[in-house]
Amino acid sequence: MNKPLDVPVAHLADLFSLMGDKTRLKIILTCLRGPISVGDIAEELEVSQSLVSHHLRLLRAARVLRSERQGKNIFYSASDAHIECVINDMVAHVSEPESLED
Repeated sequence: MNKPLDVPVAHLADLFSLMGDKTRLKIILTCLRGPISVGDIAEELEVSQSLVSHHLRLLRAARVLRSERQGKNIFYSASDAHIECVINDMVAHVSEPESLED
């Protein structure tokens, strides 16, 4: 197994930076629930479809999300279980009460 410093740090930093944008993070969280179309994401987040499409392009290029065509529609979901684990672990982390031993 690779040690944490064996991975390309710049690539990892870019990935965390990409997921650090509030709109992109909301898109990722929406896609974790299951495949969803651009229009449904835009409606749920109350943002334009063009903005959602722009963010989806970036997230697909970084292999955070994947797309699947079903008829005329394209549905987006997490690219693999690793993405879901990272997000769920971070949600658990920020949900923990603050330690009194700072």
